[in-house]
Order: sequence, then structure tokens, then C-alpha cells
Amino acid sequence: MLAKVKYGKIAIVIFITVLIWVWADLALDEKLPVSNIPVAVSKSADPALWVSFTGRSGMTALPEQSVFIDSIVLKGPASRIADVKRKLNVGWLKLEFFLDARQEGMAGAGEYTLDVLNFLRKSDQIRQLGLTVESCQPDKLTVSIVELVKKSLSVQCYDESGARLEAESIKPSKVDMFVPEYWGGEKLTAHVQLARREVEQARVSVIEKTPYIELAPGQRREATTAVKVEMPPVEDVLKNYSITTATLGFTLSANLQGKYTVEIANENDVIGSILIKATPQAQQAYEKGMRYQVILEIVDEDVKSEEAKREVVYNFPPEFVRKGEIALNQSPVQARFKLVPFSPPPP
Repeated sequence: MLAKVKYGKIAIVIFITVLIWVWADLALDEKLPVSNIPVAVSKSADPALWVSFTGRSGMTALPEQSVFIDSIVLKGPASRIADVKRKLNVGWLKLEFFLDARQEGMAGAGEYTLDVLNFLRKSDQIRQLGLTVESCQPDKLTVSIVELVKKSLSVQCYDESGARLEAESIKPSKVDMFVPEYWGGEKLTAHVQLARREVEQARVSVIEKTPYIELAPGQRREATTAVKVEMPPVEDVLKNYSITTATLGFTLSANLQGKYTVEIANENDVIGSILIKATPQAQQAYEKGMRYQVILEIVDEDVKSEEAKREVVYNFPPEFVRKGEIALNQSPVQARFKLVPFSPPPP
């Protein structure tokens, strides 16, 4: 009987001691400042709403899908603060918050003021950490909402530089997407961007890509369905062109510059007519976009020749050469030329 009483007293003492330690830990709350915390628009939010941050109170900025909170101060028991601080330092924890406009009572079009402190305090992430948010800076953010409507958009392919590509087939050729109601005409186009290797692959087999629209610079929204893209074989894309407005340029060393002029004996052969095979875009880029369509390289040893000979370089746009969309459709021409010294100025 005496033994039972002693064990019971020991158990009570241990229990009370544990309670005292737990209470002491809870009573000794500590604070942890954290800076540059991102807040982004949730991608799982209502697709019929275009939600963006338009800047902080008193500031103007372009619409953004995410902003950074300068700082927040977390508060909680010392043990939890220490654990969170350690996880942040080693990269095991990343504080990031997502805004669902409808959950915050922002249901219609217009501008709203987001109470950042209240928003953070309701966060599941903060609750799971067992902490609270004591303060934040800034404490207000402006949220802009535009209501979108579902429209049928034509799908068009583009390369990485933004140049339009003519596809053999795109199935389906149209996709339904939510866009601003005022969009019309060419704006009703969903983009499919193809890298060079994807263009080459699509010439031999069908590839799947997800179309997208750009509501604002850097704010893309993808369609819910992918499309199957097939590009035509290269030989079916290239057409024959004759360039008759070419300009000839020279490259020569500093030793020759200002001392000699170049006289071409067969200039008509060099730039009279240049036959190429190219896509319409590549032909335009070559004929209209390049300063010199043909370049002749001059070397110092050419001074010693009464008439030097050298094949010219056809200055095709590099990006179209890489894609195989432009090529010479004739034998390279060999220029015949000589270097004539400049006449000395009269005394």
C-alpha cells in the first residue's frame, strides 16, 4: 500500500514538472524576421478571372502575377522558432503564399485592397508551423481583377524568335480559352512555340504542344488541351528566288583600309542575280534585312596580284541557316578583282 502511494506521488510530480516546462516554453515566445517572401496568384483559381497585382499602395506598376513582401515577423515558442530558422537556413523550408481571389471575397471585376497581415495569418502554411504572423511590410497590396469570357481561338505556330511558322496541320485547329471580352481579330490566336529541334521533329512525325495566350507581358495562360502539330518537309517549304538587288561588301585588314580601293572585274556575275532556295520569311530577311548580301574577303597578299580571285561569301541570315530555310541554288561565284592605290591628294 505504501509503495503504491509513493509511485503515485512520483507520477504526479513528473506530470507537474512536464507541464511547467511546456508552459515555460510557450511563455517564452520569440520572434523571427523573414524577408523577400513571394505571394503569387494561385494557378488553380477561377479561370474566368484574370487576377494580378498592380503595385503597392501609393505606387504604380505593371500587372504582375507575383510580388514580394519585404518582410514578415513570425512569432511563436522558442523551440518552434529555432526549428523554423534552421529549416530556412538549410533550404528545407520555403515560405511562399498563393492568392485565391474568390476565397478573399474578390469575385468581380475591379481593384481590391488585400489586407496582407490578415491574409498571412489565415495561411495553412503558417498554422502548420505552429507560429503566428505578428507584422508585415507592406501591410496592403492592390489586386486587379478582369473578368474573362470563353472564346474560340485559332492555333498558330511560331519559332523561338517569334517568327510565324506555316504548319502542315494543327489538330484541333481551334481551342477554347478564357480571354478579355474586348479581344478580337488577330488577338484571338493561341500560340504554339516550337524550338528548332521540335520543328525538325515535327517534319517527320506529329508532336503534341499546349497552346497559350499572353494576357500581358510575361503573363502566359495555357489551354486545357494540347494540339498535335505536323510541319511540312523542308523541300516542300523552300521556294526558288532570284535576288537582283544584292549589295556587295568587303572585309579587309587595317593595313589596307584607306590605302586601296577594290575594283571588281566581273561585278555583274557576283551580284547581278543570285539564285537561292528559301522560305518566304528567309528570303525577305536576306534581301531586305541584311546590309550586305555578298561579302568578298580581301587579304594583305592580294596587293601583290595584278588580278586576284576568290569565292564570295553569301551572307545568309544565321537563324534561317540553322533552321535549314535558306540555301544557295547555284554554284558559288568567284570574284576577279584588284587593289588600286588611292591617288595622293594634290599638294
